[in-house]
Formats: sequence, structure tokens, C-alpha cells
Amino acid sequence: MWGAGLQLVMHTSTLAAAIEEIVIETTRTNNNYNITDSSLTKFTEPLQDTPQSIITLSEQLLDDRGAMSLNDALRNVPGITLGAGEFTWQGNNPTIRGFNSRNDMFLDGMRDYGSYARDPFNLEAVEVLQGPSSMVFGRGSTGGVINQASKQPQADIIRKLNINVGSANTVRVNADFNQPLPIVGSALRLNLVNHRAEMPARDGAKTELYGVAPSLALGLGDATKLTLSFMKQQSDSRPDYGLPWVAGVPAPVPRETYYGFEDDYIETDADIGNIKLDHSFNADLTLNAQLRYAQYTRSSRITEPLVNGVVTASTPLQAVIINRNVFSGESTEDMLQGQVNLLANFATGTVNHAIVTGVEIAQESSSPTMMIAVGVPATTLLAPANIPFSATRMQVRARADTNSDSLAAFVLDTIKFGSSWQLLVGMRWDHFATHYAGNRFDQSGNTAGTEKVERTDIETNYRTALVYKPVEQGTFYLGWGTSFNPSAEGLSFIANARNFGISNAFLEPEQNSSVELGSKWEVFNGRLRLEAALFEIVKSNARVPDPTTPGFNALAGKQTVNGVSLNLAGSLAPDISISGGYAYLDSEEAKTGPTLDNQGRPLVNVAKNTFSFWLNYTGIDALELGTGARFVGERLARNVSPILSAPEYWSFDAMAKYNISDNLIVKMNVTNFTDALYFDQLHPFHVVPGAGLSAVFALNLSY
Repeated sequence: MWGAGLQLVMHTSTLAAAIEEIVIETTRTNNNYNITDSSLTKFTEPLQDTPQSIITLSEQLLDDRGAMSLNDALRNVPGITLGAGEFTWQGNNPTIRGFNSRNDMFLDGMRDYGSYARDPFNLEAVEVLQGPSSMVFGRGSTGGVINQASKQPQADIIRKLNINVGSANTVRVNADFNQPLPIVGSALRLNLVNHRAEMPARDGAKTELYGVAPSLALGLGDATKLTLSFMKQQSDSRPDYGLPWVAGVPAPVPRETYYGFEDDYIETDADIGNIKLDHSFNADLTLNAQLRYAQYTRSSRITEPLVNGVVTASTPLQAVIINRNVFSGESTEDMLQGQVNLLANFATGTVNHAIVTGVEIAQESSSPTMMIAVGVPATTLLAPANIPFSATRMQVRARADTNSDSLAAFVLDTIKFGSSWQLLVGMRWDHFATHYAGNRFDQSGNTAGTEKVERTDIETNYRTALVYKPVEQGTFYLGWGTSFNPSAEGLSFIANARNFGISNAFLEPEQNSSVELGSKWEVFNGRLRLEAALFEIVKSNARVPDPTTPGFNALAGKQTVNGVSLNLAGSLAPDISISGGYAYLDSEEAKTGPTLDNQGRPLVNVAKNTFSFWLNYTGIDALELGTGARFVGERLARNVSPILSAPEYWSFDAMAKYNISDNLIVKMNVTNFTDALYFDQLHPFHVVPGAGLSAVFALNLSY
């Protein structure tokens, strides 16, 4: 009897071990790099059949690559380059397909305006939609849009705790908890992060932030679901405004050289509350509505290094003096947004329709105060003094209040002619009204100008595409879309952070159009998605200086970007996952103002060639290995004389992960393992080096 009992125990133990092994294998081979559907309800079709280049970075990919900021995530997207912070704003500053997109940040399909450095602790995915998209998102989106898809309550229990420690005094703890509640169909989810780190191989710069994001869902699995969510991210960091330009190139000094003061700071606080209602009337008719209030506050004092006088390539570096331009300011932005979308599927004879239509309304305000420091001591290029800040006085240079009201309505119809052909047609009407009041002061405190501007822009944008599916796994498409950039797109008419002029205030919006020819294929039984696209973006009336009215601009320029993009995501084999792509951007100032000499030159912060690649291998028992690379070609920070140019660069990363058990994983990420010196974020007055070699160890617990 004891023997039978022992055999039963051994048999049960063996069976349990076998079951455990199967579970581990399933988890490790499903890396979820290939996301098949967008989180945006305005897209009725799977990504495979959506006629636009859309790159989705999954939570798993971001974890494997060790991404600890939204900028870390965006570095994985070919065609995106990053800009450095300014005086009037800070935070994420991407350029997509040749055009600045810092005002094109969205969270769950609604505008996320704030000037703060976003953290991915509460994100399921980052979606990069490339090409003009005003028909879907409203103002802006010339090069594309970045949508952050937040984590939502689920019916399953989630318990995750990640502890990261590493180079540059990095300490990061983030947690993800999801708990179904006793009420049927309800769940509570909570995401937390506390992050502290310095910049690897950079003296002075550091980041400190925490975030909390609770969300409650009622009606999971029901026809009606209500989701309440809130996200708070607060940071207190020391900014990095990098190195000065010297004779047209980044200063030839050691990467760690820091020109700021030890007590410089950027403090930001983002509070975003959201109510979302989803209701299915039946299988073919659904409604979703969102209401959001967000407040973003910011207080900063930053130091920008700038060469004093004229310096040439023959000037001795030890003779170069650096002025420390110290800017200080504070601002508050408030946003109240609402949107209602209706999705319907129906047929007219043998033709099927998938229509999404909706209305959006928003009230937005921005109230910045901007100051400069007078009498700041200069320093030297080669040996900047690391001292506390001092100045004769702080002088207010500008105060402004901007209030904007927007109203929009759109309709998008995907018309399906059998199983092979689709025609997509859409239109959006936008009403964007802005009231601006500002006061400007000179460096002595005297009033330099007082402006009050009222402006209303009414725009209609379009989108159309023809889709052909020769087989279920393959898609060809030809699409066209438009977008517009109003002068107050960024909730301000201030166009110059040096003299605070409002040179664009009386201009009509810039107009943009794009043509894209592309193809998408699912191979290896749907595990891997391949995408390719040829495209052209034209800004037909770019703002350039008006020679007849000094200090103001005219809509007399033209900018073009012709390009190719290649992307893939998914699995080559059950134990090999891959994500990557290449983008070629041929940008040009096709027409410019008579006072400029940049005609025919590339657009600023646009690399002709960009490449990103990541491969993950899980075929060695409990061990996972990953490696990746990034390439960014030469970029111009200024394309008028004197030209400022940053060289091309490669950066290589690696990851090793060991699955101790179902519930415990240890991981190490090594970033820039060749310790390459490169320049990551560009600005016409400063340039920020990228991080040096760093290693971060992680302990991931779950059950």
C-alpha cells in the first residue's frame, strides 16, 4: 500500500512537472512581438488590412529591450529621430518621417499634450502611425502620430513585481496588479513605478520619478463596459542640455562633460483622469465614449551651453569660452476632452461597409511664465566649473495665456467588394478657435510688447485608400491623406523662444498631403508580419521668413519627404522572435524664403537612413538571449548657414534572461555595449550625447 502510494506520488509529481514544462515552453515561445490589432477604435480592420504604415511596440518587446522611457521605446522605430529640449518646453520631442511630432502624442486615442518625459510603466503597447493623419486625429500629425495604449483591467489575476538595479545608480521598481472583484464582470488594476537613475557616461544629469495608475472596469464580458482610470506621473530631475556646437559640429570634449549647474531642475506633474464607456447594441453596432480631464504642471531651470563669440576650426579649444544661458519658467496646461464614436457593419446589396463616425470636443489652456537669468558666470569649454547656480537677477521675459476650443466630426467607411477589394474613404471637419494674450519684456524688465490675438481655423481633411487582397495573408494598398498645422497647434503663438515673437499668429494653417503605396504579408503561418511602403509627404505652404515684414513669416515654402520603409515583427521559428525595420528618407527644402540659403538641403533632424533590429532566442533550456542594433545617419540641427551637423552612429545592445521558474526570472540588459560615442538629441543651440555603456540587472517576480 505504501508502495502504491509512493508510485502515485511519483506519478503525480512527474505529471505536474510535465505540465509545468509545457506551461513554461508556451510562455517563452509567445513573445508577442507581432500585434495584429490596433487599440484605436477608429480602425475597424486588423492592422494587416489597414492601409497605412503602423509600427506597434509591444510590452514584451519593450521589456526585452530594457526600455525605461518613451524615448527608449521610440529609438526602436526606423524613421524616428529625437530632438533635444527647448526653453519653452521639455519632454518627448520626436521627428517622424521628417516632421516634428512633439504635439502629436496621444494616450488611448486622446491628445496627451503635456511637456513631460513619459514613462512606459502603464503601457500595453506604443503605436506609431506614420504619415499625415488629421482625418483621424485632428490638427498636426504631418509625419505621424504616437499613441500610447494603457494597461486595462482584465478578468485574470496578475501579480508582477520587477526590480531593476544597474549602472549610473539606476534603481527602478515597477509593479502590475490585477484583481477580479467579487462583483461579476469587474476588476481592479494598479500599476506603480519608482525610478531613479543618472545618465550613463554623463556627469550631472539624472532622472527621478514615480507613477501610479489605478483603473476599474465594470461589465467585463458584458454588452456594456465602464472603465474608470487615473494616471499620475511626477518627476524631479536634473536636465541634460548636453554640449555646445563648436565650428558646426558637437564640441570635441569628453562625453561626460556637463555645463549645467548642480542645482538645475525640471519638475513635472501629469494627472490624467479618464472615463470610458463601451456598449455593443449587437454584433454589428457598437458605441464607445470617452471623457478626460488632464492637468500638466511644469517648473524648470535649465542651463544651455553656448559658445561665446565666433569660433572656427582653427581656434584653440582651451581658448573657447562658454556662456551658460540659464532659462527658468513654470507652466500649467489643462485639457478637458470628450469623444463619442459609433461603429457599424452593414451591407448594401453585395457590398459590405464598416463605418466609424464620431464627434470630438475639447477645451485646452496653457499659462506659461518664462524667465532668463542675468549675470550668470561663464566657464570654459574644456573645464566647466561644477558650482551652484548664481546670477545677478532673474528677469521675466514673457507671460502668456492661451485658451483653445475645438470641435470636430468625422466619418470613415471601409467598403468591401467581396473578399479581395476594399475602398476606404474618410473625411473630418475641424473647428479650432484660439484666444491668446501675452506680455513680453526685454532684459531690463521694460515692456517689449503686448499682444492679444483671436484666431479661428476651420479645416476639412480627407483620407482614401484602395486595398487589394490577392490571398488572405497578403495585402496591397494605395492610400492618400491630408493634414493641417495651425499656428497655435502647440497652444501658443510664440514661435521663437529667444525673442518670444508671434511671427505665425496671423497665418492660415500649413497644409500637408501624403501618398503611400504599400504591401503587408503574414508568413510562417501568421507568426511573422512583413511590411513595405513607398511614400511621399508634401508640405505645400511651409512657414518661411516674410521679406516684406521683418519679424513675421509667410506661407511661401515647400518641404518634401520621399521615402521607403521596411518593417517586420513576429517569429521566424517557435524559439526565434524578431522585430526591426529600415527607413530611407530623402527630405528637401524644395522652396524657401529669399532671406534663407537652405533651398535643396535636407530638413532638420532628418536622417536619410535609419535602421533598428532586435532578435530574441529561447532555444536553450530556460535561457533566453537577445541582441539588437540601431543605426541613425547624419542629421542637421540647422540647415541654414552656418550649418550644424551630427555624424551617423551605430549602437548595439544585448539581453540575457534566465527563467528560474514560472514565477521568477532574472535578466540583464547591456545597452551600447561597444560604448560608442554618439549624439542622440539635436537642437540648433545644443546637442545631447547618447548614453554610454550600461548594464541593468532585473529580478522579475510573478504569480
